[in-house]
Amino acid sequence: MNVASRTRYWLPLLPLLGLLAFVYWLDTQVEQEVAAAINNQRHDPDGIMDNLSATKMDSQGVPKFLLTAKQMRHYPDHDTTELEMPHLTMLSIERPVVHMRGQHGNMSSRGDEVLFVDDVSVLREASQTQSAMTMNTEFLRVLPDQDWANTDKPVTITDATTRVRSVGLEMDNKARTLKLLSQVRSEHHAK
Repeated sequence: MNVASRTRYWLPLLPLLGLLAFVYWLDTQVEQEVAAAINNQRHDPDGIMDNLSATKMDSQGVPKFLLTAKQMRHYPDHDTTELEMPHLTMLSIERPVVHMRGQHGNMSSRGDEVLFVDDVSVLREASQTQSAMTMNTEFLRVLPDQDWANTDKPVTITDATTRVRSVGLEMDNKARTLKLLSQVRSEHHAK
């Protein structure tokens, strides 16, 4: 068998070999795109910090609030920050200090909103005119720059003489007001 005869037998296979090479190349491209899409959907932290302690100052350099957490994890896919055992302390010269704690929390990417979740407690320290006050709930949304917080969950508020239960609350620390939203029940105890 001469070379021309062999070529004649292999010639019909050349388009098939070209098609196989194209399919292999196309499959490789699709696999790379799928792998890239999967990597973009991963929810892995890009930063973890243990024993976080941060202070925000006002324009005069006076501490406005302190944020501590046992651990902070930042996730780049959603630009979210998760906090473990967060504790926010809101400071003011004119008002009593307010402490907010939870088992877990989230902070917005700009740090202007902090969410406390699971076993949330708030302590407003006593002042010369008011006793200390505590609040307990399962969820609290806080806007530290505005000294404002709210929840739509059940909340219990206790001070030296009163215990109040409510579903939902808005707290304006600047105005020193609490707005109870629904199902309010109060018990007053004489000293």
